[in-house]
Amino acid sequence: MFSFQWPWLLLAFFLPLLVYKFVIPAKLSQNALMVPFYQQLETTAGPLRSPQWTRLSLLLVLWLLLLIAAAKPVWQGAPQPLNTSPRDLMLAVDISGSMETKDMQLGQKMVDRLTGIKVVLDGFIKRRNQDRMGLILFADNAYIQTPLTLDHKVLANFLSEAQIGFAGRKTAIGDAIGLAIKRMQNSPEKSKVLVLLTDGANTAGTVTPLSAAAVAAEQGLKIYTLGFGADEMLVKSFFGDRRVNPSIDLDEQSLQKIADMTGGKYFRARSIEQLVGIYQLLDQLEPQPIDGKIIVPQRALFYWPLGVALLLSMLWALLHLLVQHGFFAALKNTKKVDDVS
Repeated sequence: MFSFQWPWLLLAFFLPLLVYKFVIPAKLSQNALMVPFYQQLETTAGPLRSPQWTRLSLLLVLWLLLLIAAAKPVWQGAPQPLNTSPRDLMLAVDISGSMETKDMQLGQKMVDRLTGIKVVLDGFIKRRNQDRMGLILFADNAYIQTPLTLDHKVLANFLSEAQIGFAGRKTAIGDAIGLAIKRMQNSPEKSKVLVLLTDGANTAGTVTPLSAAAVAAEQGLKIYTLGFGADEMLVKSFFGDRRVNPSIDLDEQSLQKIADMTGGKYFRARSIEQLVGIYQLLDQLEPQPIDGKIIVPQRALFYWPLGVALLLSMLWALLHLLVQHGFFAALKNTKKVDDVS
């Protein structure tokens, strides 16, 4: 919708009329330069003055354009909810070598664990539209893939680009928790949450998971831990198919302790469907506030009338300059010579 922020300024359009009507004009000087050959000069150089109505019309148009620009025209977009959640939520995703295990069924095909996580987390990120969210990826080391942001589209894009082996093949759970503490320790938000998803045990890093969890509890960081991976899968071998436990290395005991120490919860997901259910449960455990506040995005349009006024002024100045230098009179004389010839 189009509107003016200062519409009352448009009333100044009648100000020149009031000035013309009530202000006494200055006395004209009686001094003049007598030019005996004025008729010849006018014939040669063309008209020295434009018609009165032309100048007046142009001045009124310029005055109106300047008033429109001063009235601050804006284009208002559709109302949008205001992102005012008092929560910072960091996602820590395991990208170690074991995440390439293809024990997750997605539709009619088996996919690796990281692919299944990406599918589920994409929906979770879209639902948390009022949280500031960030992304940590960890394997041999932990690093920030996306800092805390409200731009969830960028966050989802960076998650989709994550690949197994970016940070090594091992699992540094303690370092991931430590990095989350570091990034959120100066946050002004009262609620700070880390959702840590892994399919193994801590096999790398400089900080043990329980030591990092103790510091997280002191800093008020709540940690939800998720163990991911199927309990069994068929593996082809020389002696035929055999059933194995692909999650045998999952350290559920440590993950449970981390959650208990920080006031969070531990969840076990053995399939993509269970992982979806867990993230839906997280939505209930960490609900977003509903305050009803909205914002109306606005786009300033003052530069359009201002630009048109500038363009008209330049064209008028150029036209006046050409008249003063007899450009049109020269064209007229040239045309007369051509007609005579």
